[in-house]
Amino acid sequence: MERSHGLLLNEEALGQIGEHQRAEFVFEWLTHLKKLLPTVDRVDIRQNQRRLIDQLSAVLIGSPGPPTRWLLAHCLALLYRLGDPIPSSLMVERCNDIIRSKDDSPSGLPTRLAAVACLGSLYEQLGRMLVGSFKDTLVNLLKAMKSAESQGRYEIMLSIEKILRGLGVSAVSSHRDVYKVARACLTDRSMAVRCAAAKCLLELQREAVFLWTSELENVATLCFRAFEGSNYNVRVSVSKLLGTLLAAAVEPRQSSAPRQGVKGRSSLEEVMDLLSAGFLRGGGGFLRTSGDMLKGTSSVSKDIRIGVTQACVVFVSTLGGSWLEANFPAFLSLLMELASHSRATQTPVDAAVTRRCVSFILRSTLGSLLGEKAQTNAAKQICIVVASQKRTIDAALTDGNVETRVSSADISASQHVLVCCLLELGALVQGLGSTAAPLLTDTTTALLDSVVSVLLHPVASARLAAAWCLRCVVMAMPSQCSPLLDRCAERLVALKSSPEAVAGYGAAVAALVAAVQHCPLGIPHTKGKVVLGLAEDLLRSASQNSRISLQRTQAGWMLVSSLVTLGPAVVEHHLSRLLLLWRCVFAASLREQDMELRRGDYFTWQVTLEGRAGALCAQVLFLKVLPALLRSYGSSVHCFSVVYRLRVYELLSLLPPNTYQGSTPTLFFYLPCSDLTLLPPLCHHDDLPLVGPALHDTDHRYIEEQVSVVGGASLDNDPFSLCDRGDDAPAPLPPHVALTAAATALFGVLFPHIISAQRVKILEQFAETVNQLKGQRQQTVQTHVCAALCSLLKGSVRGSLGPEELRPPALSLLSGALESSSPLIRCLAAEGLARLVQVVGDPGFTASVSLLCFDRLKTARDAASRSGYALALGALQRYTGGISSPQHLSTCLRVLFTLSQDSTSPEVQTWSLHSLSLVVDLSGCLYRTHAEPSFSLVLRLLLSTPPAHPEVHHSLGRCLHGLITCLGPDLQGTTLSPALRSSCLVGCSVMQAGPDCLVQARAISCLQQLHMFSPPHVNLASLVPALCANLCSSFLCLRRAVVACLRQLVQREALEVSEHAVALVKELPRRDNTQLDVTIKEVGLEGALFTLLDRESDPGLRRDIQETLVHMMASSSKLGHWLKLCKDVLSATTEEEDSSGPFTALRWATRRFTVECVCRIIAQCESADPAHFDMVLAQERRLLESTDFLVLHLGDLVRMAFTAATDHSDPLRLAGLQTLLVIIRRFSSIPEPEFPGHVILEQYQANVGAALRPAFSPDAPPDVTAKACQVCSAWIASSVVSDLRDLRRVHQLLASSLAKVQSGRDPSSQLYNEAAATMETLAVLKAWAEVYIVAVESSRLKESPDRSADGSVSSSTNDGSGCESGGAGLLKLVQSDLSTLSRLWLAALQDYALLTLPQENTAQIPASGGAFYTAETVNQARAHYSSCWAPVLQASSLWLHSSGFLMADDTPATLSRPATPTSMGHTGSVGGAKSPEDVNTDRLHLILGISVEFLCSPHSEDQMENITSCLRALQALLDVSWPRAKIGNDQALSVELLSVLHRLMVTRESASVQLAVLDLLQQIVTAAQEHVREKRHSAEVDDGAAEKETLPEFGEGRDTGGLIPGRSLVFGALELCLCVLVRKLPQLSPKLAGTSPTGCGSSAWTLTDSDCRLVSSAVSVLSELPSICSPEGSVSILPTVLYLLLGVLRELVHQPMGLGLVVQATLRALKSVLTSPMSRQEKSRGAWKLLLRSALNTLLILWDSGSSDCVVDQISLLTALTVFLLSAGPDVCIMEPLHALSLQRFTASMESKDPLVSTRTKLGPEGSQQFNRTLTSCLCPSGSHLVSFLLPLLISFLLDENALGSAPSASRSLHEAALKDLMRLGPQHPAVFRSLISSSPHLKSRLEAAVRGNQQSLNAKANGAKASGAKSSPSITLKTNFL
Repeated sequence: MERSHGLLLNEEALGQIGEHQRAEFVFEWLTHLKKLLPTVDRVDIRQNQRRLIDQLSAVLIGSPGPPTRWLLAHCLALLYRLGDPIPSSLMVERCNDIIRSKDDSPSGLPTRLAAVACLGSLYEQLGRMLVGSFKDTLVNLLKAMKSAESQGRYEIMLSIEKILRGLGVSAVSSHRDVYKVARACLTDRSMAVRCAAAKCLLELQREAVFLWTSELENVATLCFRAFEGSNYNVRVSVSKLLGTLLAAAVEPRQSSAPRQGVKGRSSLEEVMDLLSAGFLRGGGGFLRTSGDMLKGTSSVSKDIRIGVTQACVVFVSTLGGSWLEANFPAFLSLLMELASHSRATQTPVDAAVTRRCVSFILRSTLGSLLGEKAQTNAAKQICIVVASQKRTIDAALTDGNVETRVSSADISASQHVLVCCLLELGALVQGLGSTAAPLLTDTTTALLDSVVSVLLHPVASARLAAAWCLRCVVMAMPSQCSPLLDRCAERLVALKSSPEAVAGYGAAVAALVAAVQHCPLGIPHTKGKVVLGLAEDLLRSASQNSRISLQRTQAGWMLVSSLVTLGPAVVEHHLSRLLLLWRCVFAASLREQDMELRRGDYFTWQVTLEGRAGALCAQVLFLKVLPALLRSYGSSVHCFSVVYRLRVYELLSLLPPNTYQGSTPTLFFYLPCSDLTLLPPLCHHDDLPLVGPALHDTDHRYIEEQVSVVGGASLDNDPFSLCDRGDDAPAPLPPHVALTAAATALFGVLFPHIISAQRVKILEQFAETVNQLKGQRQQTVQTHVCAALCSLLKGSVRGSLGPEELRPPALSLLSGALESSSPLIRCLAAEGLARLVQVVGDPGFTASVSLLCFDRLKTARDAASRSGYALALGALQRYTGGISSPQHLSTCLRVLFTLSQDSTSPEVQTWSLHSLSLVVDLSGCLYRTHAEPSFSLVLRLLLSTPPAHPEVHHSLGRCLHGLITCLGPDLQGTTLSPALRSSCLVGCSVMQAGPDCLVQARAISCLQQLHMFSPPHVNLASLVPALCANLCSSFLCLRRAVVACLRQLVQREALEVSEHAVALVKELPRRDNTQLDVTIKEVGLEGALFTLLDRESDPGLRRDIQETLVHMMASSSKLGHWLKLCKDVLSATTEEEDSSGPFTALRWATRRFTVECVCRIIAQCESADPAHFDMVLAQERRLLESTDFLVLHLGDLVRMAFTAATDHSDPLRLAGLQTLLVIIRRFSSIPEPEFPGHVILEQYQANVGAALRPAFSPDAPPDVTAKACQVCSAWIASSVVSDLRDLRRVHQLLASSLAKVQSGRDPSSQLYNEAAATMETLAVLKAWAEVYIVAVESSRLKESPDRSADGSVSSSTNDGSGCESGGAGLLKLVQSDLSTLSRLWLAALQDYALLTLPQENTAQIPASGGAFYTAETVNQARAHYSSCWAPVLQASSLWLHSSGFLMADDTPATLSRPATPTSMGHTGSVGGAKSPEDVNTDRLHLILGISVEFLCSPHSEDQMENITSCLRALQALLDVSWPRAKIGNDQALSVELLSVLHRLMVTRESASVQLAVLDLLQQIVTAAQEHVREKRHSAEVDDGAAEKETLPEFGEGRDTGGLIPGRSLVFGALELCLCVLVRKLPQLSPKLAGTSPTGCGSSAWTLTDSDCRLVSSAVSVLSELPSICSPEGSVSILPTVLYLLLGVLRELVHQPMGLGLVVQATLRALKSVLTSPMSRQEKSRGAWKLLLRSALNTLLILWDSGSSDCVVDQISLLTALTVFLLSAGPDVCIMEPLHALSLQRFTASMESKDPLVSTRTKLGPEGSQQFNRTLTSCLCPSGSHLVSFLLPLLISFLLDENALGSAPSASRSLHEAALKDLMRLGPQHPAVFRSLISSSPHLKSRLEAAVRGNQQSLNAKANGAKASGAKSSPSITLKTNFL
């Protein structure tokens, strides 16, 4: 757009395009000009001003459309303001001339309207510069108003509004004239004119004081008349006007004294009297009102009452929260007078509407304007009103004086007051949550007493409202549930002879029990038994007293219904009693039914029907809440469901067909029912906007939906709705309305089960009945019939409708409905046709329906038929996979294009355009060829459709959205014409400038879609300001669209969005600034979003705001800004409203989300710069760069967590404790640079202790205490606190929890479900377990010698007063409670083991429950046990390890916890029957069983901590000899452990887990070794020395040597070792050999440190395996062991860098194998000898393996060869090929040119001696040839006297060792020695030189020793140190 336009209009390009495209071209230019003018230099503007004015004038007289004329007017005014303003008066005069002209041509009206718009913009921007021509202009406009049509009146009102805004106080002389004209327009027949007039008067009241003084009553009456017959937009606009005027009257904006005769400030009472008058009498005159009163009818429509309600909300909202808080008592009193007025409650419908309106006023003001503290005060005031009302009624009812006794009218009035007050009180308490606790403890308020007293009110609605209020109290504070339940149940039993008491307290008990489904902590299981007992008692005694039979019956079934909501955990225990109750309420046989019919009177049937309805309601809830139980107990429950349906079917079958054949439709479908309540659920959601404003997209839905309801929705319509799951107060529909809806749904269920012939007859009868009726009667029947048919079609599947004979009547019904005058019936019919086509599934039928629509559209002339068939055309293939025929698509488009241009019928335009959008969606890529003409049509209509028809614009917006989606990613490519992209932007601009909120929301949605497909073409600089301007809109749909778009934008361009938002607010004029704008200016867009989040109540919008904030946080680099923002939000509590922060009185839900944001920030920093968690690095980086780091804000983090953790709100406390836990885990190890030996978190230990202390108070909820225990254990385990005295403060909290666990709870005082106590108990045990684990580990580390250097870390902090620190001190703290803890831990483990049994073994679970759970809470307890068992398991193992499985004798005689009936706990738990050995065995098997069961199938990576705990527990067990002996003795158990470990090795990649697995493998092998060794020793002792040769047969393999897979420990160990070795060194496997991508040795290069440790452990285990085999078994595994060891060596010697650890481990393993006793046993000696020779041969070949470019580690190979020769014995090494090859390898290595090899080959003195001993042991009896080889080798090691002094120490040591060996070998072999010396002169000279040098060095040493000995003892010893 910017590239194609300049400052001046390109007239040449304009002339070259077609007529239809010129309007779009001009609009693009004007849009560009609007953006360009403020940025162009004023000199350039003045130079081009004349030319621009001419061009704009040409547009003015060119009949521009509405969007173009508004944009033209703005550009024209902007041009004069920025350029030369003098000629503006000429333009004003020209516009006035155009308005005066009598041009009646089609182009004349748009020109006049454009001139009117230009006048408004000129005066708005130039203001007082045009004041001289103002009067003439106004007179001209007011004169034109008299003859103007609706478009003219609308435009003139908008223009006058702008004129008033521009002139301000200068127009005061004409205010009266404007007021007179606006009065008439405010009741105009055009709704758009009414809205414009309201906006004009709203602007007028800024300066016109008389509007809210002398004329206030008249204006109020005028507004009431404007409400009559209005739509939603009018009600919003007029209510804003009236509310603003009333607020100005109460709090005048101008401080000047009132003039004489002019009314001054109005009181609140006067204002409320005005509103009440409109609410009670409407806007009619005296005569009309009086006549209606005489006739006894109410003339006030719902429109007026809803408008007055909205005005009252605007009135209070304008005055603000502070005013409301100060004046709430008076305001509440006046509201209650309105609620109780007899004219407002003449009929039940009026009463329901009035109560709903008053409730809306209270909820919209108290809920959104007040902070938590003010809401608490408001709740107190409401309590006072409730108490006063109840006292008045009680006093009057007990007064014996007939004259003063209260009348029924007074009781009725009090019920309405009480209902409104109690519903709002419940909503307030529910919103406050646990922060409302002071309300319950305040004796002056007596909230509970006041509410409970209303349960005895004589009217049902008041009693039900009180019951709902109690339910809200319980949902906010679950701790109140049990006491309230006991209180109400007790009163119900005591007063069960009173009808009011039975009804009231019964409803209260039902509501309280139903509230439990919202309370995770639940109620004690025994309460369910109490409730069922009460229900049975009430139902049994219902027939005893006829006066209260009805109340007892209803109360009894309500209690049963509420009991069902407790879920399967409770119901399954009482199911048999429930079934008995249901069985008793229905007639058991036809005979009983006949007896009922004969003896029943009215009252009997009333009670019977009430009982059966209640029973059925309980069954409905049962099926909704407990579908799983229905499957479990299907045979019992299903039969009663069938019985009831059977009774209904029998009734219809027994009646003669002629009795209902002609009257079924009449009786069934003439029930009065609003189509707006019945039909919307059956219509398609996307089609509902065609009917009118979508109620679910407004803030006023609560009252707006009353317009559409026949009869008032109220709680007393269905008392059983108290048991519903919703959070909001239920408002069930009247019974007859609900019955019709249920009947239509039932028809859809039953119809497919009727025989085909009967189905056809039913539909034909429906069609005939509809055709016979006329008028409203026909529409009612048609509504119900079509609803039933659509209900049937919606639940059917393809091909299930039946025979073809059903299609004609169904099609006839739906096609007739398409021609209905009701838009909703037409929407339903279109949806029904689409469903019919889907169910039939016949392409021929689909084509015939399409042709029917085409034919009807050709012949139909009325708007209803054309719109209905147009919609059907688009919706027809909605469920058949879309449109796939190009011909059908073209035909549809021709028809819809034609209909959409029918400007004579906006309704047809709207519906056809909506259908066009459906066609676009259903056509997909097929539509792309039609995109260009579609864009052209949409833009042409957008630019020409009057603003009075927003519904057309909305459908156009849907079309534009569909077209953008259709083009999709092509929008960003070069293949698409830029004109289409430009059309998208122009269309969005037009809709954004429109006055309707739905159209603006659709524009934002289109831009969001365009941004998704083509981000570069969406200008954020213009989009973001438009979004922020509507962020505070009064329309919910617009706010939703804005936030949804922002959520998408910030995912990619968060920084740009924030910058544009702040830039917008800085440029806004001060007059338009809102509180939200101020927030943006102070803390950015994110701060405004926090404020909006606090205000909003819509769940979807709140979720979008939270996601937007999360995305902005993730994309932002301003860490300090976000932390400060979170800190400001958290500190904005109600107690700090006077603070200077940008936020005031934010609610707990917003602050909880802020705390969660803090946790997210910490998590983000974890994956970012490491300096975030390094104080030294952060401080260094901070000096060099302007980067912020999290560790520098640790103080703020701790303070925020502390603030949240000590709040009054329980959810916020939980979030604060979780944040504190995260902080401890992330920052506990960061050292403090200024104080070495300390960590930075240590300075905050006081904050941590103070944050934890409230969570351990006696009244703290169990979930808070459980979370605090987790924080405690993390804090103690973190080792932050080094001083034991400081640690004791937190330890004392845990100790108090342990004492509470030991003492148990009194069941009578139990507040929560038993599962909550289980959760708290297990959390305490888990915390202690974690502390004990850390204490043991710390103690071990401190005792370890390699930790001695770190042992004084905290020594500087201790004063030597005996305080212990570190692990030993912590262990000492835990030690005192260890005996108790160990018992509780083992009891918890036994519970967990039982709870995790498979389904088939659940019979083993004790019927009485376990140590910490009851039998009724098994399912809830499982989750708690699964979250804490792992640390408890590890702690138990560590305790058993520390005690060595020895039973202590000094244990307490009695354990103070009686609920631990487990043999795990102590030795004599079952009468002393079990010995210590049995107890220890049980404990061992318990821990092993839990560990193995879990390790067999760990579910996910989240279980890694539990896996580690299991492995460490097993390691601790196997460190002790007794369990090791048990496992060694049980080979099956060992094999099972190995298989589990093998699975773990394969499925887990964690290095720590794999290392632990191998450690366990080593321990298991060690246990087997000890077992075999013990058996051999026992056999040796028993059998004597004569049979020693048979002893080694103990071990695997026995006589055959066979190892059975799955039963062999050795085989399992081999598998595990092989798994490790092949995964780390794949070249070991023949199948994987050569697969390494980097060639030789690459696998060794990939070994990390952990891999090296794994391989080392594996080879170590391998070397131990022969020792647990029999001789034959060792022969079986020896080839594998040797192959793997030599294979590992082969791989390692190719790349030896950094792998010394593995090489050494391999050499040790090789030596262990070579020295195995099995190699010397009689039965295996020969086989071992052969195998070892083969292994030696393989080792010698390793020098030659590999390619030429591979470097071989000859040193490691030589070492291995040395080990082999040393350990294998002469029998293996003296074989000649091996012998010679060994000498050859040594010789070659000595002659190596590599200095490293030659140096490392010199093994040093010890190595030389070992080498010589090896060779000596291998000498033959002659031995001369070996000595002849050895002597030259030793002489080559010698150095001469010159080289000896400068040689390295290793060379000198080797020289000395070689010389010593030569001196020893020479005398032993003199002949060989002499022949060698004589034949080799150079060897002789080298030997002589070495002997001489050696002799000289010996002489020098001797002389030096003598000299030093002489000087070593001075004669005088100095006693003083002079240095």
